[in-house]
Amino acid sequence: MKVGLLSDVHANLPALEAVLEDMPAVDDIVCAGDVVGYNPWPAACLERVREVAAATVRGNHDRTVETPERYRANRMAEAGLEHAKRELSAEGLGWLRELPRATRFADGRYHLVHSHPAPEREDAYVYPEEFPALDRHLDTLAEEEATDLDGLVLGHTHVQGARSVDDRLVVNPGSVGQPRDGDPDAAYAVLDADAGEVDLRRVAYDVDRVAAAVEREGLPERTANRLYRGE
Repeated sequence: MKVGLLSDVHANLPALEAVLEDMPAVDDIVCAGDVVGYNPWPAACLERVREVAAATVRGNHDRTVETPERYRANRMAEAGLEHAKRELSAEGLGWLRELPRATRFADGRYHLVHSHPAPEREDAYVYPEEFPALDRHLDTLAEEEATDLDGLVLGHTHVQGARSVDDRLVVNPGSVGQPRDGDPDAAYAVLDADAGEVDLRRVAYDVDRVAAAVEREGLPERTANRLYRGE
């Protein structure tokens, strides 16, 4: 079973379009959250993710889109959420509100969550070099579901990576819409759920189109500038 892995789209429609065009044939697509935030196209990205993803979990921006003032200390994040709140329909806001914190896919063998798998650490960043420290949490997830667990997919850091942890695959497909690993190309991954293997992929997109829309919508200039540098 081949599964396309998306995360951290962040309302970047040109990046999402490029990823979906570049993606090889897959059986399913799943999204590890943060569909909205930062960039100019929250409604269009939300609808596209709803169309293509068999499962989507709630990211921190998805969770706070109706309360952007929570990000007052980060003007880029606050402005992106204010824009999303204005642009999204009541139905779209309701869809985000009802997203689960976590779910399973590939016949329940893989766990999908936005950030740290432990609920009490919901917004904690877990970078690829820290994946081995998730070993006990992977055991807990398997025990909670009383089923085999072949892997974990998460996002949040916007840094692409994969590791084998106690024979389980841990993957961050990277950010579609705002990479932060020094590579400006949109990031995603394709998982072979049966083989336990993942292909980490990048694709270029029209950053100039995003920058023009950022200016047009009155979003912070750095929202666009960082995209050119993948930061």
